[in-house]
Amino acid sequence: MKKHNPDDRRDNVDKIQFSIDHTIQNMEAAEEMMALTDDPQQKKSLKKKNKRRNDALKGMRNEIRDEATDKHHKNK
Repeated sequence: MKKHNPDDRRDNVDKIQFSIDHTIQNMEAAEEMMALTDDPQQKKSLKKKNKRRNDALKGMRNEIRDEATDKHHKNK
């Protein structure tokens, strides 16, 4: 029988922050590639990826806020 792992959320903020940092690095790298390429198709693709990354960042930042709020309420 498989054991159920308890929901360990102690390092969620750290994991989310790592993802945010990594996503920002990817966005910056894509911006650099856009500046260096003359290929309109590649620029379009990179812009779309960065749009999706930006949307993901918003979600991750909301998730960090939720985790901080949850942690604050549990510590009361």
